[in-house]
Amino acid sequence: MSCWQTVQDYGLRSLGIGERLLPKADITLCEQIVLIGSGVIWNVYFGVLALLFGFAFATLLAVGKAYGGQYSQTAARGFIFLFRGSPLFIQFFLAYEAFILLPKVGLVLDLGFVVIDAQTRWLTRAWLGALIVLFLNTSAYSAEIFYGALRAIPRGDSEAADAYGLSGWRKFKAVLFPTMLRLAWPAYTNEAIFMFHATTLVFFSGFPAWRQSGDALYYANYFADKTFNPFVPYPIVAVYFILVTLLVIFAFSLIGRRLNRHLPSNEITRPKFRFSLLR
Repeated sequence: MSCWQTVQDYGLRSLGIGERLLPKADITLCEQIVLIGSGVIWNVYFGVLALLFGFAFATLLAVGKAYGGQYSQTAARGFIFLFRGSPLFIQFFLAYEAFILLPKVGLVLDLGFVVIDAQTRWLTRAWLGALIVLFLNTSAYSAEIFYGALRAIPRGDSEAADAYGLSGWRKFKAVLFPTMLRLAWPAYTNEAIFMFHATTLVFFSGFPAWRQSGDALYYANYFADKTFNPFVPYPIVAVYFILVTLLVIFAFSLIGRRLNRHLPSNEITRPKFRFSLLR
């Protein structure tokens, strides 16, 4: 089988497209590169959606913690402390166990005029259950970053907005939010990088791969078991994630330049990347 034929057969294998059976004998380097690359699609899926939804929720949490009332501040602080204070792997485990119980307990929504029997079995699938955990985790970390940026906004910016008659939502949209993003962006870039790295923990969580449609580490572990040689598939995973990291850095750098386009070049804060081994 040629390498191009392997790409056609296994390039989208993680999405359930292509050959159903995984190679079991005479496994080639091309098959490992293609299948692990196919699994990276899921890691990108987890990372992108968790960051997109987490960004919006983190902004709400940061605003609630900084400017909300007593109850909203307490709720925001409690949520942030809970998900920043516990390991991500434990969150995966507890969430999976909780989602397992939902189909047994049942989830029926009685709206009076109609009764909705909500299907909860999909929560035990990695594509949804693991995504929810990653979304909540990155929301907590990002919220703390945004909260620090809100507290660091120069008082003159807020006073200038007041002088122009801006208040409430208009003030936040025109002055506070853009300044918050500009100040928080270097730290948030590191959070985005780590979130993509954290997607590898989905393989170790209780969420199973459906029909052998797993992420990059799922296929790397499969090849390591079949070939008894972990020094080929796992470095391939590392190379793929280095490439993903470079893409994240490039994309976030473009956004950072856009946010700082009004500043002189010598006043722009460049992102400093610090890679954490443990969360």
